[in-house]
Amino acid sequence: MNREELNGEFNRNVKNAPRQPKPLRKLKRIDNSKPSQPVYHGLHEAPSIDISIEEEKPRRRAPEPKQTYYGLHEKGRAGDIVEGDEFDDFDDYDYGNEKEGKKSKKDVIIKTSSILMSLVVIVALFLNMPILWYKKTGQPDQRVSIIKYFKLWQPLVDLEGELEKPQTNLNVDTDIVTDDFTDGLDLPQLVEGQYTVLFLGFDEDQELTDVIWICQFDIAAAKLHILQIPRDCAVPNYTSNPTTKINSVYYEGYDQEVSKIQRVVNCVQDNFGVPIDAYVTTACFDIVDIVNLIGGIPIHLDNEIIYEADKIIPAGDVKLSGEQAEWFVRFRHEWLQGDIGRVQNQRRFMAAAMQKLLSIVKDEGKMKLYSYLKTIYQNKWIATNMSVADLSKLADFGSTLQMENVSVNMVPGEDAMYYAADGVEYSIYSIHKRATLDLINESFRPYQLPLLMSDSNIIEYVQEYEYQYDLYDDTGITFEELETATEPLRNPDMKPAWKEYEE
Repeated sequence: MNREELNGEFNRNVKNAPRQPKPLRKLKRIDNSKPSQPVYHGLHEAPSIDISIEEEKPRRRAPEPKQTYYGLHEKGRAGDIVEGDEFDDFDDYDYGNEKEGKKSKKDVIIKTSSILMSLVVIVALFLNMPILWYKKTGQPDQRVSIIKYFKLWQPLVDLEGELEKPQTNLNVDTDIVTDDFTDGLDLPQLVEGQYTVLFLGFDEDQELTDVIWICQFDIAAAKLHILQIPRDCAVPNYTSNPTTKINSVYYEGYDQEVSKIQRVVNCVQDNFGVPIDAYVTTACFDIVDIVNLIGGIPIHLDNEIIYEADKIIPAGDVKLSGEQAEWFVRFRHEWLQGDIGRVQNQRRFMAAAMQKLLSIVKDEGKMKLYSYLKTIYQNKWIATNMSVADLSKLADFGSTLQMENVSVNMVPGEDAMYYAADGVEYSIYSIHKRATLDLINESFRPYQLPLLMSDSNIIEYVQEYEYQYDLYDDTGITFEELETATEPLRNPDMKPAWKEYEE
């Protein structure tokens, strides 16, 4: 039988034979990483088709979610374990997706923190870059950062204006204030070691300065000295008002070429020899708002105060409201010594206000005190040339003072009558010059040389050999002593007529 006959017989047998299922061909993974090699096909083999099947990744048992139901025959449930050598890393996975989740959260926190820190650094660099021009009268323009600009910012200076530097020699005591001397508080001071603020309180018309206080912060010694200047002090060389009283200098001062506040500052410096670094002014109606803001001022009154028939402050332990505080500091009708009695009574208010300041810091914290200062600034209840930072530093310093280290004095002098050129007789306060300079040298020039008689422009209407009394030559008292001080003497003849009728 030849080859052709054999092939024919083979084909007939194959055709008549029962058809068997073809065995499944095992599919193999194609390794694409190696260049493909030519594959040999048999002569009669049908053309083959390459089928690439991605190798199935080994199934891993995922952590069973809490409170999740799996069907009895459901594949992939928590109890199923896939056999095979490919699952040799099961032990590593035992820490599971939970560990990977923790890593992911940790990575997110780290990345977020890094971004935030970068932003903080960028913002800090930007805020500290000298990109703004700061201009101030009497000083050269300078480039400053945003932070520095905010610290130097004087939002309320436009209400009164900037102060000029004193033209006279400050006579700094170089034995104390050496080149390396510092008080530790960064303030724009004329004399290192001290910072002096002139406080003025206006009447309703904001023309007369009925309250005049020199507040000197002795920073190096951690003390505060206050000098009260009676509003009736005679300063004839500084005002055109026929009364010659110092409370008229602001509005009717001779020197019209300077600002109103500068007139008062010049008068104070020339007469009392205390260099003024800054000022704070407020009106009587602003005191109402400030006192109400901080929640009132607790104080003890020996007797009731009748400011007017319908404006009465009861005796005993009271908390002065804003309106009552105004009545208290302005009351003078029944005091035996008139305006001097009012000045002395104002000391008690200062001491009570100081106690309130300390209680705010103690009970509510310094940030609360700063928030009150911010509100006062925003509402413009005061005028000042101090920056926000300067005022905060002083408030912070004041909150650390001990009451025994805060003292208050009044300018020595006596009441007198002055006959003006217009023929009118005025009641004034004649300053005792020598006693005043002694007081100044003792308490208000700690870092300067003593002030001489020739250095002061004080004019006495009552000469030293003609003094009637020296009752007011030594009126110093500490705030600690003021806590138990009684009110000034009252004049029984000045008792309101309607009150006498009731009694």
